[in-house]
Amino acid sequence: MAVNASAVKELREKTGAGMLDCKKALEEANGDLTKASELLREKGLAAAAKKSDRLATEGMIESYIHAGGKIGVLVEVNSETDFVAKNEQFRTFVRDVALHIAASNPKFLRRDEVPQDALDKEREILTNQALNEGKPEKIVEKIVEGRLAKYYEEYCLLEQPFIKDPDKTVEQVLKEKIATIGENLSIRRFVRYELGEGLEKKQENFAEEVMSQVNL
Repeated sequence: MAVNASAVKELREKTGAGMLDCKKALEEANGDLTKASELLREKGLAAAAKKSDRLATEGMIESYIHAGGKIGVLVEVNSETDFVAKNEQFRTFVRDVALHIAASNPKFLRRDEVPQDALDKEREILTNQALNEGKPEKIVEKIVEGRLAKYYEEYCLLEQPFIKDPDKTVEQVLKEKIATIGENLSIRRFVRYELGEGLEKKQENFAEEVMSQVNL
C-alpha cells in the first residue's frame, strides 16, 4: 500500500531508521506504525540507526587485486574499537565490500558526493530523453526523478545491490552488520583502479570475471 510522508517521518523519529527503510516497513505493515517499528527492530535497522552517530575511527584498509592484476581496489571501513576491527565477521565484510567494488565499479560512496555539474548534465539528458519519448511535459519532472534514482543505484556504492545478496543494498547489509556486531561501522572511502583505464584498448568485461569468482 502507498504510505504518506507524515507516517514515514513519525516512524523515522520513533526508531531512528533511514527514510527508505521506514517507507518499506510501513508498506509491509500496511501502514501500522507499531508493526512497522517491530519489523525494523527485527531487521536490526532501528538499532543500527541509533549507533550511527557514534564515532568510528578504528577499522581496517582492505585491498583486492583481481586475478592477473587487471583490477585493484583499496577500501577503508571504520569501526568504533580495535577489538571489532580484528573480528573475523568484520574483516569478512570488509573483504566482501572490496570485492563488490571491483565487480560493480561505483563512482561515488553516496549520492551527496555526486558533483552538481554531473547531476545537472544527467538531469538534462534524462529530460530530453523523456521529451523525445513523447512523455507529457507535466509529468517529465517526475519521470526524471525516478530515472535519477536508477542513476544513483548504478553509481553510488551504498545504493548498489550487494553482489552477494542482490535483494539488499550495500547500505542495508552495512546496517545489518552494525546491528549484529553491536558497533557503528562506516565505509569511509575507496579507490578502484582498472588496468589501462582511460587508454584506448580492447574492451573486456572485468566485472563478469570478478563475479564468476564470487560464484565459485
